[in-house]
Amino acid sequence: MEKLQAVFIDRDGTIGGTGHFIHPREFTPYSFTEEALKLLKERDIKTFACTNQHRISKGEARVEDFLDEFMSFGFDDAFICPHGSSEGCECRKPSPGLLRKAAEKHVLDLSKTAFIGDVGSTDMLAAHAVGAKKILVLTGWGEGSLTQYRKTWDDIEPDYIAENLLDAVNWLLQQEIHPI
Repeated sequence: MEKLQAVFIDRDGTIGGTGHFIHPREFTPYSFTEEALKLLKERDIKTFACTNQHRISKGEARVEDFLDEFMSFGFDDAFICPHGSSEGCECRKPSPGLLRKAAEKHVLDLSKTAFIGDVGSTDMLAAHAVGAKKILVLTGWGEGSLTQYRKTWDDIEPDYIAENLLDAVNWLLQQEIHPI
């Protein structure tokens, strides 16, 4: 694998939380999240939060609340879809709009990026659409994505199934050293 330019990371169920909406004021990252992000920083790999947050469109939180949260965790940037599923936007995962916006803003070749997330039918499909590496974590909705919801994305295979974000990052970094 060529040098990774960036890693996109989903929020709910991947960096913390339960997979359900938790306002940024109450959100707590998993104990291993800080270490995972630090490992990527040490390798000069950009980290971008990439999340659907339809509660913004309902007035339950603001984009700025999420941006502040992601910057406090050490992300380089954040790409957030504030729309509901019925709004027909181009940015809501599984649409790759957020990834394309990031590529334009940060001059990325999306085939040299990876996406780590817990939902096959959104995170893995968005990553697949742009040729990014796909890593499904088993935290959050991960287990359900592989079992009861597998039919919603059954023609796509993740490149790796990780126990959690730290396992995913370690696997990615190992691919750079010893490509398979």
